[in-house]
Amino acid sequence: MTVELTPITDADLSSVAEFLRLNHNDRVPWESACSTVPWEVAAPNHGFMLRDGPKVVGTLLALYSQRRVEGRVERFCNMGSWCVLSEYRSRSMSLLDAMLAQDGYHFTVLSPDDGPREILAWRRFRFLDTSAALVPHFPWPAPFSRTRVSSDPRIIERTLTGAELGLYRDHAQALAACHLVVIRGGESCYVMYRKCRYKGVPVFAIALHVSNPDLFHRALMPVTRHLLVRHGLVATLAELRTIERRPRLSFELDSWPKMYRSTDLEPAQIDDLYSELVCIPW
Repeated sequence: MTVELTPITDADLSSVAEFLRLNHNDRVPWESACSTVPWEVAAPNHGFMLRDGPKVVGTLLALYSQRRVEGRVERFCNMGSWCVLSEYRSRSMSLLDAMLAQDGYHFTVLSPDDGPREILAWRRFRFLDTSAALVPHFPWPAPFSRTRVSSDPRIIERTLTGAELGLYRDHAQALAACHLVVIRGGESCYVMYRKCRYKGVPVFAIALHVSNPDLFHRALMPVTRHLLVRHGLVATLAELRTIERRPRLSFELDSWPKMYRSTDLEPAQIDDLYSELVCIPW
């Protein structure tokens, strides 16, 4: 076998998307999801791939971002779908080696499968604490309330300011990200979430970002009612690192494992934004 490892460029996206559609997940619009992230970043590639002649036989996708952490600009690489045909599995590690050889990045893997977890742990990736709460949605009555919940982009735009407005604008066009804002008096809370499907039907909301956890907890009844009545979602899954504490009337559970590798960032400085979780709708 004459196998070549190369970065994934714009010109490769169609063939990579077709490979992933046939061999990984046929429900994802791969070319749209991988082609251009909605935030501004100078990305060196879209990940790495293996070719045997003209045929794509393996991929490891990447989404890049630059973010301000503690006043410093930090570079992140979120590693996505790692898929290699069985007859080329011996070359899988070469994709990971190429990815990690890129200097100056903090690496995240936010949906690792069972097998890759052991490999990533061996390569100095650490697990995040993803303890979570599952909050059922009920059709609570909607009496006159000081709390307003809206998914209207115009209301979100004029409510948010500063860094939160920047986050919203960076993710507003991301394929898997949904947005709402909670308003009570002079306070607001920006919530970003993705939908989790069961048998092709959106069922759960997975909270990815909550800007004001205290207001989120105080406004939990109108928020969950909004998600049920307006969007047909029956429960919210929220990690405690996102909402800080488990709400009453919720169930304790573990979320899926998530991992990261960094020489100087702490777990609290790693989140789900600027990643495949906002860009790739499974």
